Amino acid sequence: MSSSKPPSPFNSYLVNPSELHTALQSTSPASNPRLIPLCGTWFLPNDPQKRTGRSTYLARRLPGARFFDLDAISDTSSPYPHMLPSPAHFASSMSRLGLRNDDTLVVYDSAELGIFSAPRVAWQIRVLGHRGAVHVLDNFRVWVEEGRPTEGPGEPEGWGECVYEVPGEAEVQTGRVVGFEEVRERAKKGEVGREVQVLDARSEGRWKGVEPEPRPGLSSGHIPGSVSVPVPELLDPNTKTFLPPSELGALFKKKGIDPSKPIISSCGTGVTATVIDAALEKAGYSPEERRKVYDGSWTEWAQRVQPEESLIQKSQR
Repeated sequence: MSSSKPPSPFNSYLVNPSELHTALQSTSPASNPRLIPLCGTWFLPNDPQKRTGRSTYLARRLPGARFFDLDAISDTSSPYPHMLPSPAHFASSMSRLGLRNDDTLVVYDSAELGIFSAPRVAWQIRVLGHRGAVHVLDNFRVWVEEGRPTEGPGEPEGWGECVYEVPGEAEVQTGRVVGFEEVRERAKKGEVGREVQVLDARSEGRWKGVEPEPRPGLSSGHIPGSVSVPVPELLDPNTKTFLPPSELGALFKKKGIDPSKPIISSCGTGVTATVIDAALEKAGYSPEERRKVYDGSWTEWAQRVQPEESLIQKSQR
């Protein structure tokens, strides 16, 4: 496989509705590379309205969009939800979606959520070695409110399978991922907050240990030394788009985040951790090579640390 990246019609990772609309109007199914919207909607298991990503996708979607199922395109043998799949499983899933290695993909969330799980899907596709450009729409809520075209309800027309080649070892960005053992060693040595920064995207109440986790029986709290950066703080309260770069930068600075030190983003299951990662990228606050995502995040942490290690902290900080 060639390591060169096909050109993208967009200049930044985050794409606004106007930019996407213009690009879709100027491309066709025969374009090379193709431009394909990808619905990455996912809801927490305790969603009060019992919504699912697929049902939301079928109800209303971007024209020509396909649905990326985070729960299915994952390591289904893991006891922890939607951990990164193997390159082979990823490639077969992309093939069934009719996608090619060099397609330009724009991932988006539901209009209801604005920004939530789309950054995870985009991050996952990038990490697993997709050759084409990958972007996040910021966001579908604005797209709908501006009266831009949508499809649905109902099943989309079929697109047929494509051959998506299995990414090679050199293409998979393992350096963007951090596992339990490394984070635990860092925490046990007291390095979190001093030598490496762990930013937690869950609600402040869950981080403090005063609100329950959405998964029954899982203790709330936080990794000692971590910093609470709840997702809503990164988004405009009305449009649910990312805040402007200057406001994001000011927020990270206020929380004491040092851009010269490595950053690990975490959350409940590795989904909204990537919202922090995307915000850091938009703000230009921390270079990509200093940023990692803890894939298992709190669901793995709370189940694997031992009580005698004192690695679940509860505080009113």
